[in-house]
Amino acid sequence: MTALRQRKGSRGKDLPLPPPAHLHPQQANCCPQHHHPNTILHGDWSWGDIIWTSVGWSVSVGVGLLCCIYVATLHENDLWFSNIKDVEREISFRTECGLYYSYYKQMLQAPSILEGVSELIYDNLTESKRTINLLHRMNIYQELFLSVLYRLLPIQSYLEPVYFYIYTVFSLQAVYVMALYLTAWLLAGSWHAGALTGIWYILNRVDTTRVEFTISLRENWSLPFLALQVAAITCYLRPGLSAVQQKVMVWLMYVSTFCFSLTWQFNQFILLVQALIVYTLDCVDLLTTTQVITLYLVQVSSLLSVWLLQFFNTMILGSLVLSFIVAALLVRHFQRTLKTGSLLVRVAKLIIHSTSVLLLTISFNVLTKKVLQLRSDEHIFKFIKSKFAWGRTRDFDANLYLCEEAFGPLPLDTLKRFGGTLLLYPYTLTMLILLGTLAATALRNLRPSPSRPQGGAAERTAAAEGQTVAFRPDVAYNVLHTLFYGLLAFSTMRMKYIWTGHMCAVAAYGVCGTEAWSLLLHAIRCNGKVVVRLVRYGVPLTIMAFLYYKFWPKMLEELSDLREFYDPDTVELMTWIRTNTRERAVLAGSMQLLAAIKLCTGRIITNHPHYEDKHLRDRTRQVYQVYARRSPEDVYAILKAVGAEYVVLENSICYERRHQRGCRLRDLLDLANGHIMDGPGDNEADLVAASHPRFCDAIKTDSPAYGALFKRTFQNKTFHVYRLRKKVKKPS
Repeated sequence: MTALRQRKGSRGKDLPLPPPAHLHPQQANCCPQHHHPNTILHGDWSWGDIIWTSVGWSVSVGVGLLCCIYVATLHENDLWFSNIKDVEREISFRTECGLYYSYYKQMLQAPSILEGVSELIYDNLTESKRTINLLHRMNIYQELFLSVLYRLLPIQSYLEPVYFYIYTVFSLQAVYVMALYLTAWLLAGSWHAGALTGIWYILNRVDTTRVEFTISLRENWSLPFLALQVAAITCYLRPGLSAVQQKVMVWLMYVSTFCFSLTWQFNQFILLVQALIVYTLDCVDLLTTTQVITLYLVQVSSLLSVWLLQFFNTMILGSLVLSFIVAALLVRHFQRTLKTGSLLVRVAKLIIHSTSVLLLTISFNVLTKKVLQLRSDEHIFKFIKSKFAWGRTRDFDANLYLCEEAFGPLPLDTLKRFGGTLLLYPYTLTMLILLGTLAATALRNLRPSPSRPQGGAAERTAAAEGQTVAFRPDVAYNVLHTLFYGLLAFSTMRMKYIWTGHMCAVAAYGVCGTEAWSLLLHAIRCNGKVVVRLVRYGVPLTIMAFLYYKFWPKMLEELSDLREFYDPDTVELMTWIRTNTRERAVLAGSMQLLAAIKLCTGRIITNHPHYEDKHLRDRTRQVYQVYARRSPEDVYAILKAVGAEYVVLENSICYERRHQRGCRLRDLLDLANGHIMDGPGDNEADLVAASHPRFCDAIKTDSPAYGALFKRTFQNKTFHVYRLRKKVKKPS
């Protein structure tokens, strides 16, 4: 098994905000003070503004580079990456990371760029006996782009391909932090908020990123672009932008949304939450009609662009987010009187409106999937249904997710870690204040007002819209963004990485902005301008000083902890496969191991961890019967059907102890096959005892029934490799 061990011989003048806007007419937000960023955008600036803004941008670059260097150093220190063998470097790309990196390596080994692209479009190495279009099935355009860039740039002589790849991913972490920095700066009007955001992001690294040990994971490519998109949306929703500035922001939103969608297969679910945020803000009159339609169309155009690049991937057309946006725009168009009437009438109309959108979304989605015969993402809906429904399911795919800790609820010790870095307390207080103010503003907007004309947003003039009681739309968007993704993170721990970075920006806005401090100081009758200024600058500096005092020694200690990659059994297996099997040999085994085998040896594999394909999921469940209670004849027939010549068995799966009973892989297979599970414990009444022993254990006895079909060709403490014998036909 892969492990880390201790190395031998080593020891373990600022930009003030406009007046608080949450209880003022929207017009107040269009009248920034002299040093506000909007004045600089409009050309109304002084040399002091230029210098101070330049300092802010310089600090953003510095914080981003600090994060980049920090995670790169941790990666080097944990693995001793610069000193280990090439095969060990490749094994360190765990699970699906190895699969994605293998396509980068494959492109570099191709005779030419065009031949490499052709091999990706007509791939017959990833799934035996099948030719698939990898650019259609997987989000690997980033590997394609990097491989082409590496071949074209004159850097081959002094930078290895693997370093070009990992340094690019680490550099994206700098972009991520800079985007969060900019979001906090735009919200608070002070770059101190951005600096505090970057510091919190780095100190909470365990919960904000896992890039140092899962480099190729799709989220490490996509989340920086999502953060850029949120920064662009925040800027777009700021009142007072000129027409040219709005167009620039729309293009930035499109480009960042497109890059985000292109690099992660789960883009549709993340964008669905974002579309729900826009829908909520529209329902309570916090966005104009133009803003709502623009944000929807940016999402639609980005997804359709990805659909084209992925060779008309039907999973995108069948996504919930596209169905929802079409339904929301359609219902919005026909319900022109939605925003008229008394409070009770408007609430009733909103309920009818939302119900109509929901039913239409479901209808569109079901119809689209039936027409396209789309089943690629059904395992995700099975997981969601099983996660939030009563009772246990026997579905193998759903249980495979449910039994992983990453897909369980957010552990409470995460909040304890946030409290230790002083992130939790300002975040919670800021959210309570802003959510209360947002709710009050929404209620005021829903009530009819004599000073506000009746009618939907489409009928109202810009001047009339300015009379609505306004909560800064950029702040409103970010509040709901962190709320919705926070709820998603609490329900599914893996989604916390979408939430925690933005959480840092919102907390920093609360500390460095004027809104929260104005309310708190007003409550104690001490809200003079001088006091507010002292507090909003003094508190952040105090927090930074405390964090430096508490965590700087710990970071230095962490950076001095030198380890090295150590996995001799897997290295031995990969070496044996490369030297003792033919180049076109087909191997079967677990998804995670086969991804490493493809990367390290280039052999053909039967299945892999990219699970967004119905045929692949069925094949994986069949190949995994080697860990179930099946006869040798059944297993042999299954492996022959997928073209396997060798099968690799892992003791860590066959005798698994990491999961509790009912969540071990062999238990999931027993449940799916209707068999009683191993070990003491309850079993469902309709489960029966299997008529055969567990294959992965029984084959090691070398009994004639197994020896006639399988021949052991390699073994060590962790792995056993068996070659499928040619079945001798009985004479008739």
